[in-house]
Amino acid sequence: MNKIILIGNLTRDPEAGSTTSGVNFTRFTIAVNRSFTNANGERVADYFDVICWRQLAERCAKYLFKGSKVGINGSVQRRQYEDRDGIKRTSFDVVADEVEFLTPKNSGGAPSRDGGYQPEEPHPVSDMQPVESDDLPF
Repeated sequence: MNKIILIGNLTRDPEAGSTTSGVNFTRFTIAVNRSFTNANGERVADYFDVICWRQLAERCAKYLFKGSKVGINGSVQRRQYEDRDGIKRTSFDVVADEVEFLTPKNSGGAPSRDGGYQPEEPHPVSDMQPVESDDLPF
């Protein structure tokens, strides 16, 4: 069984593209914090290269940006290639089957492309309507 589940933050904006046969893909890297600190008391992170395909790739390219928190469910794929100097290299990619967008959409603001939050307009109390208990479906 080849299954991986990760929660982390994008280290840069996603890069979208398509294969020669027209299949869409999106690549990005996430940083995943370890559950412990090193000897100096610093939090250590591991970095994972992620690739998604087709409609999932389109959604990730459209809505994710540097700093976005995501949950990834997928598998690990080993890739071998030769670099420009002819040296054989091996890399491991996470092929995402599911990507859950975890950056809060409405918690104190909306995410912006620069990774910060823009405050939302508060809802005035005068807009609230009383609800009768007979109107509740439970």
